[in-house]
Order: sequence, then C-alpha cells, then structure tokens
Amino acid sequence: MAACPSCGAENPEGARFCNECGAPMPEAAARTGGEVRKTVTIVFCDVTGSTALGERLDPEALRRVMSRYFAAMTEAIERHGGTVEKFIGDAVMAVFGIPTTHEDDALRAVRAAADMREALRLLNKELERDHGATLTCRIGVNTGEVVAGDATRRQALVTGDAVNMAARLEQAAPPGEVLVSDGTLKLVRDAVVADAVEPLELKGKTELVAAHRLIEVHAGAAGVARRMDSPLVGRERQLAQLRQAFEDVVADRVCHLFTVLGPPGVGKSRLVQEALEGMTGATVLAGRCLSYGDGITYWPLVEIVRDAVGRDVTGDLVGAIAALLPEDEAAQDVAARVAQLTGGTSDRSLPAEEIGWAVRRFLEGMAKTRPLVVVVDDLQWAEPSLLDLLDQITDWSRDAPMLVVCMARPELLDVRGDWGGGKLHATTAALEPLSADESGRLVANLLGGDALEARTRERIVGAAEGNPLFVEETVAMLVDDGVLRREGERWTTGDLAEVTVPPTIQALLAARLD
Repeated sequence: MAACPSCGAENPEGARFCNECGAPMPEAAARTGGEVRKTVTIVFCDVTGSTALGERLDPEALRRVMSRYFAAMTEAIERHGGTVEKFIGDAVMAVFGIPTTHEDDALRAVRAAADMREALRLLNKELERDHGATLTCRIGVNTGEVVAGDATRRQALVTGDAVNMAARLEQAAPPGEVLVSDGTLKLVRDAVVADAVEPLELKGKTELVAAHRLIEVHAGAAGVARRMDSPLVGRERQLAQLRQAFEDVVADRVCHLFTVLGPPGVGKSRLVQEALEGMTGATVLAGRCLSYGDGITYWPLVEIVRDAVGRDVTGDLVGAIAALLPEDEAAQDVAARVAQLTGGTSDRSLPAEEIGWAVRRFLEGMAKTRPLVVVVDDLQWAEPSLLDLLDQITDWSRDAPMLVVCMARPELLDVRGDWGGGKLHATTAALEPLSADESGRLVANLLGGDALEARTRERIVGAAEGNPLFVEETVAMLVDDGVLRREGERWTTGDLAEVTVPPTIQALLAARLD
C-alpha cells in the first residue's frame, strides 16, 4: 500500500491517483523494475490493398511504394508529438504520451489519425499516376493505461489491454475509416465530429465495445470546451480590475497590458469572457498560442489578422488589411508586411524590427476609430519572439486606446520572470482557487440551481480543491455515469464509492507531473 501525499489515505501500489481524494500519487509509486504505468493514446494504422499491389509491382518498386507510405505516416504522427513504436507488416503503431505526457495527447492522436488519412489520399495521387494503383488504410485510436518500458534498455515501449483494443478497433474499421474508442472520444468530444457505430463484438472482449467513426477534426479547437453559460463565481475583484483597465484605456487613449495568471482550469477564460461582454463599443481580436507544431511563432497574430479581415478572405489579403487602416499614410507598407508575416505571401522572413513596426502600426490603426481589445490565450507557450513583440507593442504604442489581455499559466514567469514589470500601464491578476462556499455555488449553478444532497456537494467540492474546471468535469462525469440523476426539482445520488477522477482531469494532472 502507498499513502497519498495529500490526504494520507492508503492506496494500492501502482495507483496513479488517490482513490479517496483524487490527488496524483508520487510517480515513484507507479514504477516497478524500470517500468512505469501511464495513460496514453494508441494509434494503429494498417493498409488494405498492398497484397494486390505486390502482385503488379516488382519487389523493388513495391519497396519504394511502402517506404513512401511509412514515411508519410511517420511524418503525420511525429508532427503531432507522437512516437512510432514499431511497424508490423503493413501496420504502423504509434503512441501519444511517451516519453512525455501531454494533457491533449488524445487530441493529438486523433489529429494525427486524420492527417494520416489525408496524407495517404495525397500519396495515392502519385501512386495512381506512377503505378495505376492505390492504397487504403484503416485506423483505430484508443486511450488507456499501459506499462511503458525503458526504451534505452531495448524494452517494448508499451504493453497492456489498451494496445490490444486499438488494434481491434483498427481491424473493425471499414477501409478508409477511423474508429475512435469511447474513452478517447470523451477527451476530444468538443474538437471532433463523430458518429456512433453499432457496438462492436471484438475478439478477446466479453462485452460489446462502443466505438465512433471519426468524420472531422476542428482546427484549433480544444478537446473539451469550458462551460461558459454558468454565472461567474468568486472573481468579482479581478473582473472589476479588468473593466477598470478598459475604461482607463478609453479615457486616456493608451495601451494597457493586462495579464491573467492561473493554473489550468482556474477560470482565466471565463473571467475574460465576462469582462468582454461589458466592453461595449470595442473591437475584439483574439489569438491563441499553440503548444506544438510548425510555424507557430506568430500563430496568435495569424488568428488576430483573420479576425480583423474576416476568416473567409481568400483573395487580396494585403488590400483587405490596408482597407482597415484608412488614416495611416503607410497603410500599404504595413499591410504588405503583416500579410507577409501571417503567410499571405510566399516569403515570410522579416527582420524583427520590421515585424514590430508593422504589427504595432496595424493594431494602432485598428484602434483609431474604436477602442481595441487584443486577447492572447495560453501565453505560457509563446515563443520568445512573440513575447518580445508584445512587449514592444505595449511599450511603444501611442494615442491608441488598446487593451492587450494575456492569459497564461504561472509557468510564463519561469521563462519571463519580469513579464509586465517596469511598464507605465500594466496589471497582473493572479487567480486563486475558489473557496468551499464559492465552489458550492458553482455546483448549484451547473445543476440549474436544483437541490443537491449536502454529502454529494461536499464530495465534489472537496475533490475539486477550488478549481472550477475540476468542479465542471466532476459534475459532468457524475451525470453522464448516472450517479447524479434528476428527479423533479431535486438531484438524487447513486453510489459515490466508485467515483473516480474524470479522465480529462487525469490527463491534465499527469501532464503537469511529467
């Protein structure tokens, strides 16, 4: 048995989260003999049609074709941070969460699966042209706990039923389709379009298995969207600060940097959304920093420009940007550089000083006629160049009512400890956990204000430890699992003994531990 470092409760050896309070157990408790238990997402991809292709091609040509297939699949997997564990005949097995866990591993895996399917479609155009034949793949995606070996000792990376399930889903998938397990879908539900299929009878499984056919993955969407319809709880002071900053910006025609700091799930986005609703007459442009990918340095700027010109603009981007700056005599030069920076031209290389000048003039021009609010989310993932750019904008903008709102986790201060310091117009608001009373009010809001047994409310509040996201996900899980059931104007509670940490929270905590 192993004692929980948070509440002291005894847990079985190897437990990753405390059965009593849900706190993460020390990583060492999950290690045995150089191995570690981890929750990962497995992607299995296999080709159909390669045997028929082999009958038509000589061995060297077939080898070239399959090498190109494996290269295309590997590129798609590694682009999203996955690890190719092995090739099995025509099949590719990849793992997301090894060697490092990310809170969005399931979403990365699903995005990779969609990209693998698209990569094969493009490859097939060449195969059809060169060899008169095409390949079709089937893909299975599953999330679950595995035992991961030490790759440096030439051990197999992962073993466990989660691997077998991914393989069985791949085998059950129709040619050209991606089947996603129920557990994976719960982690990506708000970023995908998926259809439930008839429960599957899989080899080795005593019960029917739920699965879903992947149709589409939304670009840039979070796997699980936050609830924004519940009234804001416990952030009155920070909300007043943010609204006052906007009023000062409008009155004094200055640029103000407002940074909201807090751990994931503490309510940064909810606070900013509430504040924006009160900023009448302002133009709001938003962008988000990405945690991985190619060409992500100025990705928030790309989204901000798209917000400004309209996301459907496909023609003259330079002209569309210049039209937003009617009072700027350098509008064409500014627009050309901004378009170049955001991918509107083939050449994206610009000196840092030109980038800063162009972006500042663009935002100042936008703010000439109406107050401008620029929102940058997940700033802890920003590249140093973007942080420097935001510094320059907020330091040098003049005669332009502009509020730059940045949301970040405290890790931002690890890489930029002086963020916001030394500026004439800058505010940093740190969000702390909600109190027990505030968490209880949030639970009531999420359940529509209907009555809930005190012991159930206390169990939810205690497990969440003041984190609004933990409250939301725990309530949603209890409702989905039928533990919380609505009867008239009350909520009745089933057996709470088996309540576990929601998988979305497990992923987030595991990522922070790694």
